Amino acid sequence: MDAFYASVAELDNPELRGKAIAVGGGGDRGVVSAASYEARKFGVKSAMSNVLAKKKCPHLIFVDSNFARYKEISAKVREIFFEYTDLVEPLSLDEAYLDVTENKKGNPSANDIAREIRKKIYDETGLRASAGISINKFIAKVASDINKPNGQKTVHPEEVLQFLEDLPVNKFYGVGKVTAAKMYNLGVFVGNDLKKKTLEELVKLFGKSGTHYYNIVRGIHNSPVKPNRIRKSVAAERTFMENISSEIFMIEKLDKIADELERRMIKSDTKGKTITLKIKYSDFTQQTRSKTKTNFMQTKKEFFPLVKELLFQDKIPNSVRLLGLSFGNLNTEIKEPVWVQLQFEF
Repeated sequence: MDAFYASVAELDNPELRGKAIAVGGGGDRGVVSAASYEARKFGVKSAMSNVLAKKKCPHLIFVDSNFARYKEISAKVREIFFEYTDLVEPLSLDEAYLDVTENKKGNPSANDIAREIRKKIYDETGLRASAGISINKFIAKVASDINKPNGQKTVHPEEVLQFLEDLPVNKFYGVGKVTAAKMYNLGVFVGNDLKKKTLEELVKLFGKSGTHYYNIVRGIHNSPVKPNRIRKSVAAERTFMENISSEIFMIEKLDKIADELERRMIKSDTKGKTITLKIKYSDFTQQTRSKTKTNFMQTKKEFFPLVKELLFQDKIPNSVRLLGLSFGNLNTEIKEPVWVQLQFEF
């Protein structure tokens, strides 16, 4: 989906159309969840602090998130996907992989299917989407960004190698700023430069990610579309309007976060053995502390004593701007599929 959160805000508030908007609330402590394309022209992007976003775009309009609405529209979009194939792997509320090799419409053209789906999404929701079509998930993901917004890009089998050789390395899905900078220092600017490196060189330079880079630049990515990815963690966290230093105040905040975590665990019918405390300090450094029990836990009564132990196990060296709690090491007896963001392991 194109600028999904921002586009939903424009859909529900037509007066915002064509304006630079950011989703996530306008407090100085917050961050941008999503930005309209008009805001992106000024350099505003997701995960940017609100303060910096305002500097880049002084006329930026902030709107609150509305996850109930996002989920409602996401469900409609997903229903459309399932009209074409049952092999749907959601990455998030606004993005998914579809395997249409064998599809319910009997249409041999993945390009035509993508066009049909995009039109149907617009007709039924009023929102626009973009698509990438190719032989595997990695190339399709990269292609999906080529003609955004409201476009699609097909990389045919015979075009794959040339497409990857010409592609700037910072456009490879999963290559962030740090890795791209390291590649630039090695004289690797496009896929063809990367392709000249041997497997041994890449493993030496990038560890196990080196094997991944060696394969993807050759069009090799064998991960299938997985329709039922199981949740690996359940979490809740809060960023505070003002930094807090008192551990008593931290316990009060954690008490409320624990209520939310318990609610999410019960709603997803999930239990876990590992509880993790996340602490982000005022200097933006981050720390996690974890405890694992032999038995599964779900309720606040079961896990909150461990949260207190984690908080007090070491001195808090600085004031705190964020606290979070998460459950890992979950039971696998989840009655319904729960979708998680797909991550390539680098």
